Amino acid sequence: MRRHHLTLALALALGTATGVSADDHTAHNAVYAAAVAAPDRPAAARELDEGRKPAEVLAFFGLKPGMTAADLLTGEGYWAEIMDAVVGEQGAVIAYQPEQFYTDEQSKTAWAALEARSPNVTEIRYPFDAFAPPAGSLDFALINLSYHDLYWTSERYKIPLTDPDAYLAALYAAMRPGAVVGVIDHAGEGTDTRALVDATHRIDPSVVRADFERAGFEFVGETDILRNPEDDYSVNVFDPAIRGKTDRFVYKFRRPAR
Repeated sequence: MRRHHLTLALALALGTATGVSADDHTAHNAVYAAAVAAPDRPAAARELDEGRKPAEVLAFFGLKPGMTAADLLTGEGYWAEIMDAVVGEQGAVIAYQPEQFYTDEQSKTAWAALEARSPNVTEIRYPFDAFAPPAGSLDFALINLSYHDLYWTSERYKIPLTDPDAYLAALYAAMRPGAVVGVIDHAGEGTDTRALVDATHRIDPSVVRADFERAGFEFVGETDILRNPEDDYSVNVFDPAIRGKTDRFVYKFRRPAR
């Protein structure tokens, strides 16, 4: 029932803009707002909305109905569920999940419930250091608060040394010409990235931009909607004093159209 009513709401929102370019922005914003307002999203996910501003973020990135989109290092699938409501029945969302994460029964049950609510979401598990999506398969991808983890190692969580350049080469190959990659991460300072990530789970924005541009992506722009100038970069992002309120940069990259 939810899929029928939500898809109808999105179609009506888009229909108001048909042939009227001045209304496109308003109509697309209605699509994102409707996706976030879906009535059966879990309460725990809704509690994150104020700090993550999902409608505004997806409007900036330009996710559209009908796209094939990826939620990279998806975690609990917060973004995958919202993205599914945006891309609709003509689109698809692939939630890429490292096989080391969310392996307990509670997480498996939660993911089964998410896929029941969002039938166009498919969770794909892969070894953390062996990301290899099909070439030319994606119109859009999002990495939320996780790109820095490519510089992280952990015996406890069985995270091996990973090569960010290899990850981005695989991502570049997966993106169709003109496809967009959105990156959101906790801002930090310093180019000793592995040490910075190990200590704080932050990353210097300049490192992210350099990594993506070295891989061949174009930097399209950024928005400051998730910035917090009061954030202390020396504090670990999991510290209760700042968790959920860190200074976050929002970068938009694109694979060149040619």
